[in-house]
Amino acid sequence: MWSESEAADGKLSNAQVTSWRERGFVLVHGLLPEALLETIAADAADHFPTPGSERAEQITNFGSNQHFVFPTDSRAYNEITLHPSLLGAVATLLDQPVNAIRLTQSDLWPKYGRAASARDNDNHDQRIHCDYPNHSLTHPPPWDCPEAVEIIIYLSDFDECAGSTAVVPREGHGDPAYPWPIVQTPGVNGLPYINNRANAEAFLKANDPPAAEFREAHLYAREVSARYKFGSILFYRHDTWHRGTPVTPGAVRFVHNLTFKKATSEWINVLHPGWAWSMYRKDQLMEELLANASVEQRSVLGFPSPGSPYWTEATIDAVEQRYAAYGIDMSPYRTT
Repeated sequence: MWSESEAADGKLSNAQVTSWRERGFVLVHGLLPEALLETIAADAADHFPTPGSERAEQITNFGSNQHFVFPTDSRAYNEITLHPSLLGAVATLLDQPVNAIRLTQSDLWPKYGRAASARDNDNHDQRIHCDYPNHSLTHPPPWDCPEAVEIIIYLSDFDECAGSTAVVPREGHGDPAYPWPIVQTPGVNGLPYINNRANAEAFLKANDPPAAEFREAHLYAREVSARYKFGSILFYRHDTWHRGTPVTPGAVRFVHNLTFKKATSEWINVLHPGWAWSMYRKDQLMEELLANASVEQRSVLGFPSPGSPYWTEATIDAVEQRYAAYGIDMSPYRTT
């Protein structure tokens, strides 16, 4: 079991950045405002079913059924998604300016403590895996060239619900747990996607014994678990071995999951319908959000940065007219 370290002044320390880049993960605390996190947790508790209820027992996989996909009705959730401290941390990890990173995932998930089922997609006790297959059309580049940051913001406390995230620390070049390429997992190279740990490992043992032996000897045997607390943030990578562990029976664990990529990594997909699709909302939340966002926050969503070839006198005027009712300030795009 390992614990989080404090973020100083809303920024990651050199040691925290080094841990993410070399070991594949870092758990930090104090990066985001407590009041915002408490508001998001309250919004989640109001929306999702009560632990132990019949509806809760039916939730055995991930996701919010699109309710908590950015942008959503929870203003605090939207603010966290584009919070300057979070964007700054991601930019530091990827060694990029903020306007060169892009949001590709923001969703809030409940996980309920309950008995395991025999379903392949049951996330009660998850199989160990890397996240890249359902984010990217390709394969992660060599270790020293990371292109995405995965984030879990814990909106619960380990002592109340358990459900820690287990990770396998990378121990330098040549670590047998991190061979190239990463294909020893369900959902890759013809292996069916199976989330349930027992089912996944039984399938591999019967159909790919070398992969099953590798996973038992080098992954499960070396995993360590995060002793998070409310507000802790796990930063990890698309090529980090990890998995979810069981939640205490009768409890619920809420987490806010996010992914950011380098803008140049076009093969990493947005997991949701897309931010522009939200322009169909009757409350015009996305238009208001975009108009009042900072230049960097807009860039993270794919809005052209100042100096982009897109910007001409004509396009600046046109965009200004589209968002004029929401008070957008286009002066930063006129002065470059």
